[in-house]
Amino acid sequence: MIGLIGGTGLGEALMGDSRGTEHVIDTPFGMPSSAIHVVEWNGIELALLARHGEGHTLNPSQVPYRANIYALKKLGVTHIIASGAVGSLRDQIKPRDLMLCHQVIDKTHRRIPTFYDVGLAAHVEFAQPYCPQLRALLEAAASKVNATVHTRGVYVCMEGPAFSTQAESTMHRAWGADVIGMTTMPEAKLAREAEMCYALIALATDYDCWRGHEPGTSKQALLNEIIGNLREATANAVALMRAGIDTFAENPPEPCACHTALDLAVWSDHEKLTEDVRRHYDPLLNRYVEAARAAQKAT
Repeated sequence: MIGLIGGTGLGEALMGDSRGTEHVIDTPFGMPSSAIHVVEWNGIELALLARHGEGHTLNPSQVPYRANIYALKKLGVTHIIASGAVGSLRDQIKPRDLMLCHQVIDKTHRRIPTFYDVGLAAHVEFAQPYCPQLRALLEAAASKVNATVHTRGVYVCMEGPAFSTQAESTMHRAWGADVIGMTTMPEAKLAREAEMCYALIALATDYDCWRGHEPGTSKQALLNEIIGNLREATANAVALMRAGIDTFAENPPEPCACHTALDLAVWSDHEKLTEDVRRHYDPLLNRYVEAARAAQKAT
């Protein structure tokens, strides 16, 4: 099952009036941002979640990232394709372009970045934060889309909700970042902890403030321009998602290292995990516990 995380209008943009089956899922980490709608496309189930809630009522720091990823995992999602608006830090990444991020710099500080903060020590490998296999699938699908798709790039994730100062924007460029946004972290890290493949399509809406605006341009005109860029970039992202899903349906990817991320990550003895801890992390921990028990029996 593929999970699609994006803006409030993502479901309508992808599926039109087809809303599928609605799932309202409570989790040990609270309620998700929105109900999750499951639909079928080309024989694949898609689970659509509005990251900022219905009507975009949650700012990036308020998004219940842990509840969102947990709920998708509980539904059976194995791969996540996320989308998010960003500001460009490079001349060559123009408004309305798309970027398949391959690296991230995390500057968030108000968000809990892990599921495993009670009764369990787990340290997932995160050198490649976005699944290379899922990224390759989207890269292959990019040729079918009438849009500029940058196939590599570094995303710097800031806390927000205010935007950067010019000094910060210049610093981010010096760090080697290509775009800046507010939502991919801890979303990508939690997906890895939940043993799910995760890829991000970044939607460039404007240049970040390192690059000045045309003199005399009014604030309202700038806002109208950004909204127009967002609409066009969203349409481009939806087209890429559709092409990626079709590619996925035609040639499903092989099992990925993301799906066994906990194998070397859990430092706690599985026999020491209490039943309360196991229930708390179900279904995140089930595969690991079963694999550890099987390995113990084999020896």
